Amino acid sequence: MALQVSLDKFKKQQEMCQKTLSSIKASSNSTPRVTPYNPANAKSAAPVVKFSSDIERLQQINTIRCSSAAAQTKSVIDLLKETRQALTAEQINGACYVDVKANKDVFDRLSNNLKVYYDGTRFVYKPKHDLKDKTQLLKLIQNFPDGIAVADLQDAYPSVDHDLKALKAAGKIWLLSNFDSAEDIAYPYDDMGIKVDDDMKKLFRGIELPRDMIDIEKYLQKNGMKPATNTAQRRAQAQVQGISNKPEQKKKKKRGISKRTKLTNSHLPELFKDLSC
Repeated sequence: MALQVSLDKFKKQQEMCQKTLSSIKASSNSTPRVTPYNPANAKSAAPVVKFSSDIERLQQINTIRCSSAAAQTKSVIDLLKETRQALTAEQINGACYVDVKANKDVFDRLSNNLKVYYDGTRFVYKPKHDLKDKTQLLKLIQNFPDGIAVADLQDAYPSVDHDLKALKAAGKIWLLSNFDSAEDIAYPYDDMGIKVDDDMKKLFRGIELPRDMIDIEKYLQKNGMKPATNTAQRRAQAQVQGISNKPEQKKKKKRGISKRTKLTNSHLPELFKDLSC
């Protein structure tokens, strides 16, 4: 209803402007004036705004502002993450049509969000690690010798994934997957000044390891080393929770002999005398 009232007002304003332009044109025709052309004062014509385009914009605004507070908050956070700029409430309203000032619920959600910093005037996206470029990224990873999750780095700045791959290609970091959670971990590269000759590398790569992790753990324990994993314990816990490592095989029901059973041993009719009745 409010949208229709706004459209009616806009249409009446257009009609009044058209009448004013017509009267101005009529008065200019009665008293013509000749003005010399000056290229320096020539201005490009303003783009024409169609009435249909304005309707679509108003419908979009109405849809956004009628959505839930959570959806509007997400739109603002996505805008802040994409632009990485400190924006006022007016700038946010102009960019994504979310009126932060008028909607107290959205304002409270943004002010208390861990990913948003509000200084009293502007909102800005707040990543877990405040990094700006590849140099700062490498320095942070070097401070974590035990590794840092790539997921904690991905919202630092837009091109962080590209820089991680570049650092790996340059041999400055390792990107490995965690065995338990299957998430990528970034480790600083440190050869500790140790050089290994080619014969040792060839010998190491030629060792064939068992396929089962339990056998590897037993071998390590046999040689006085403590494994970092406990596969037997993890599998036992999985079985207690009802998670089986092997897919269950469906049991086939045994079918009895009936009149519809196809008899192949036709040369032994005495075995099937009970079916003749």
